[in-house]
Amino acid sequence: MHYIWLAIKGLFIGISNIIPGVSGGTMAVSFGIYDDVIHAFTNVRKEFKLSMRILGPLIVGALIGVAGFSMVIEWLLAEHTLYTAFAFVGLILGGLPILSQSLKDSFKQEQRKANGVHVMLFVVFFLLVSWMGVADISGGGPETISLGFGPLVALFFVGLVSAAAMVIPGISGSLLMLIMGYYYAVVYTINGFTSSLAAFNIAELIPFTLLLLAYAFGMIVGIILISKVIDYFFKNYPSFTYASILGLVLASPIAVIANTNALSNLTIEDAFVKLFVALVIALICYALTFGLGKTDGVEEDLPEESHV
Repeated sequence: MHYIWLAIKGLFIGISNIIPGVSGGTMAVSFGIYDDVIHAFTNVRKEFKLSMRILGPLIVGALIGVAGFSMVIEWLLAEHTLYTAFAFVGLILGGLPILSQSLKDSFKQEQRKANGVHVMLFVVFFLLVSWMGVADISGGGPETISLGFGPLVALFFVGLVSAAAMVIPGISGSLLMLIMGYYYAVVYTINGFTSSLAAFNIAELIPFTLLLLAYAFGMIVGIILISKVIDYFFKNYPSFTYASILGLVLASPIAVIANTNALSNLTIEDAFVKLFVALVIALICYALTFGLGKTDGVEEDLPEESHV
């Protein structure tokens, strides 16, 4: 049953990576699986079977989330921006109780209390994500990308950079792709692959597949590289790492609402009703994340010495 829960969590992580301002790493933190997933990626060669028991269902769920919901999420963001944004705010904040407990446990592990360094790290990373949320991002129209050596190399590096960001809670890989000017090109490629696969159009499927493979390979390399760095900090400086992550996660709702312009279309006449509905949706999603975070998904698969 825990494999199913892992796949469901992977589904939400995949969907979250489509939305600028939302971080897949944040969702992993909210679901209470972040540090174990980082450990699995870092030790995939040394503990291959064990790591794949964790990463396999997550990756399958994430791929379904990206491929199956990219068009749906685009439509929801266009037609129901406020409710979609608040849904993700609820999903993110639902993991705060688990994250707070992890921070408390790290203090016990290190036998220390919170100090000025913890506060400084929290503030710095909170401000970083908040700034990314309100920063002016140029470019925004739909773009296409054609098959060629240049686009393949570009998609590899876009995948590498965005995946590294996706691993870090609070840093949105989609937002970085917007900054680099490749967000809509990647979404176009994913949607083109899905559409041609559904229609079994081989002539269109082959170039979309090659483009997507270049992006996916870059993502894999980026995730592995940054995972090793984060795993080092989890093992050697857990309380400082969790304090930084707490700042990243708490600032994420600001980034989500700012990047989606969720509040821009509110009027005096409908603001109260719409905000009330949005808050109800956020609370439901908060409960969903909190519940998923409590499910058995990773811990029972990891040996005791592997836990951070």
